[in-house]
Amino acid sequence: MTRGAQGKRVAITGGARGIGRSTAEALLRAGAQVVIGDIDTALVEETAAALTARFGSTVLGLPLDVTDRGSFEQFLDLAAIELGGLDVVVNNAGIMPTGRFLDESDAVSDRQIDINVRGVIIGCKLAAARFTEQGHGHIVNLGSIVGIEGAPGIAVYSATKHAVIGLGSVLRQELAGSGVTVSTIAPGFVRTELIAGIKPNALIQRVAMVGPEDVAQAITAVIGSGRPGLRYVPRTAGAILAVLRLMPEAARHRISGAFGLQSVVLESDENARAAYRNRTESTPAVSPVAGSPVIESETQRPVR
Repeated sequence: MTRGAQGKRVAITGGARGIGRSTAEALLRAGAQVVIGDIDTALVEETAAALTARFGSTVLGLPLDVTDRGSFEQFLDLAAIELGGLDVVVNNAGIMPTGRFLDESDAVSDRQIDINVRGVIIGCKLAAARFTEQGHGHIVNLGSIVGIEGAPGIAVYSATKHAVIGLGSVLRQELAGSGVTVSTIAPGFVRTELIAGIKPNALIQRVAMVGPEDVAQAITAVIGSGRPGLRYVPRTAGAILAVLRLMPEAARHRISGAFGLQSVVLESDENARAAYRNRTESTPAVSPVAGSPVIESETQRPVR
C-alpha cells in the first residue's frame, strides 16, 4: 500500500512532535525523503537529528511559522533545495484549545484560526503554485472527525477543521487535471499532547481513538496509493459519521447526548492541559535560517 511513497520528497509542517513526527517516521520507513518544519526551533532540530540517527537518512529540521507567508515560503524553498525538489506537502500544524465557547478569549480563537485555517490556506497556495508549475504534486491536509460533526468544548477548533475539510474538497475540483492532488486526513481522538486532560469514554475509545502512528500510516498510505481524497482514521469513525449525517441534526444531537459524547471535552481537566495550553497559546518568533535569502513577511508583500 505504501510502496508508492518510496522516493517521494516530502515537507511536513508541525513535524517536531506528535502526528508530524510520527508521519516523518512512517515516511522514512517507506523510503521517502523528509524535511520537517516547526515553530519550536530547538525541538525541530532535535527531532531531525534523532530521525537522522535512527533511519540513516538525513532529515533537515527547519524553523517554521505557518501563519507567516514569508516563513512558509522559505521553508518550502529550503526543503526543495535540500531534497532536490518537492513531491508532497503535509499541512499538519494545528492547535486545539478546549473550553466553553463564551469563555474562550478572542486571542485564543484568533490563534486557532491563524494556525489551523490560515496556515493551511497559505500552505495550499504555495504548494499548489509550485506543483502546478512542475505538473505534479500532492497536498495532504490534517482535518478531524469534528470537522464533520463538531464537539462541544472545542467550538472554534471544530469550525477550523470544517474549513480544512471544505477547502480540500474544493481544491480537488479546482486543481483537477493539473497534476496536483489534494487529500484530507480526518482522525478521531489522537493519543498525543493534544488531548491531555481529556478522558474519552468507552465508546470513543472503541470507535474513534487512535495513536499518532495510525494517522501517520494513513498519510503515508494515501501518498503512496495514488488515490487522493478524504480519509477517516479509524475507518469505523467515518462509517458511523456517514450514518449519522443521514439523520436530522436534532436526532444526531440526542444520540450524542445519550452516549455522553457532548460532555467528553467539556469535562476535560484544564489543570492537566496547562502545559499544552501555555505552549500553544503563546506566539514565539521564528527567525529566518542563517545564510538563507530573507523573504518578505506577509505584511511586507503585496496581496496576490
